[in-house]
Amino acid sequence: MAFDTTGTLHKIFETEVKKNNFQVRNFVLKTEGQYPQVVKFQLTQDRCDIVNAFNEGDQIKVHFDIRGTEWNGNYITNLNAWRIEKAQQEVANQGPPSVEEFPSLDQSAPESNSEMRAEDFEDLPF
Repeated sequence: MAFDTTGTLHKIFETEVKKNNFQVRNFVLKTEGQYPQVVKFQLTQDRCDIVNAFNEGDQIKVHFDIRGTEWNGNYITNLNAWRIEKAQQEVANQGPPSVEEFPSLDQSAPESNSEMRAEDFEDLPF
């Protein structure tokens, strides 16, 4: 499953080389809202450098998936980031999107319910 979230890039860590030439790099995103969260994400292998294009304090959107494993009776969950992009800035005080006006009513349609007759409803299935 793929997820995404937006927030402020809070902290970038150095790349760590694990055994067997496996690379991991962590970064922390601070979300916004009523209850802001500080969430750690992980980048692996050739994706470790994608965070280099950003600075701490930048607004970013992170695309990630959830990875889990069991090791020695412990369960480990990682948020595995696979794409980072600059967050779209919402324009403040922007009104709702414009809606095209409805076309004018057909002049042949009755203007009130009083002009409708019972015969108009005889073919209804209910």
